[in-house]
Amino acid sequence: MPFFKRGFLVEDMSAFMPQLRYSRTLAARFRTRAPRPALATNLAVLALGLAAAGTAAIHRQVLDRRFAEVVSLGAGAPLEIKRLKGDLLRMELTEEELERELDARLKYLETAKRNEFYLSIDTEEKKLYLKNGENVLREAPVEIGEAATISGKREKTWTFAPLKGAFAVTGKAEGANWRIPAWVYAKNRTPAPRELPTVANGLGRYVVSLPNGYVIHSPPAAESPLKGVKPGSFLVPEKDLAAIWPRVKNRMRVYIF
Repeated sequence: MPFFKRGFLVEDMSAFMPQLRYSRTLAARFRTRAPRPALATNLAVLALGLAAAGTAAIHRQVLDRRFAEVVSLGAGAPLEIKRLKGDLLRMELTEEELERELDARLKYLETAKRNEFYLSIDTEEKKLYLKNGENVLREAPVEIGEAATISGKREKTWTFAPLKGAFAVTGKAEGANWRIPAWVYAKNRTPAPRELPTVANGLGRYVVSLPNGYVIHSPPAAESPLKGVKPGSFLVPEKDLAAIWPRVKNRMRVYIF
């Protein structure tokens, strides 16, 4: 049968059969020597499975050891302990993170048994709660500042890590002036003035201080170069912070999960 090659009609294909046979031979050799992706994939999946199993086993050992200590001390009711343990087992945490989460939650349970006011922030639900014992007195939405490392001039950096655990209020301020830090300008990618300005309510009208410079604050004033939540911190509507303000005291417990 005639066929086309490079625009010319050719009546006989026999002249081109050697090239076709040679191409098929090369293809066969390539198939023979090529690695088997299915085997490599299976080995990788197996390795990941073994690693996950090992991590899960360590995770469970840490929980079992710590819960044995807790139960022997009689801290918390059995049903609460079981629920707490189930929640932590579902989380993917390093041993250090697990210890921190466990300590915070056990302290939270202890506080819930006492007749005292405390704050709780649920980072998944993005809610802040004012509680007295087990009773919720006020619930408010909360915006969580993202963890960030901000770079400034001359290799200066500021790092804001995620905040979780059990803490105590270190102070509070209402209607305070805020001297704008250099990191705010670096975050906004604008040059900082030679003299850093002070802005009334620059961090918000209501500011609850936590350790290491973290805060729970209301929205900053319009004149403030900080727009929104401070990195790593927590922004709550002004009306909600105003409502709970009389109950917020120094050394008040704050639990962040």
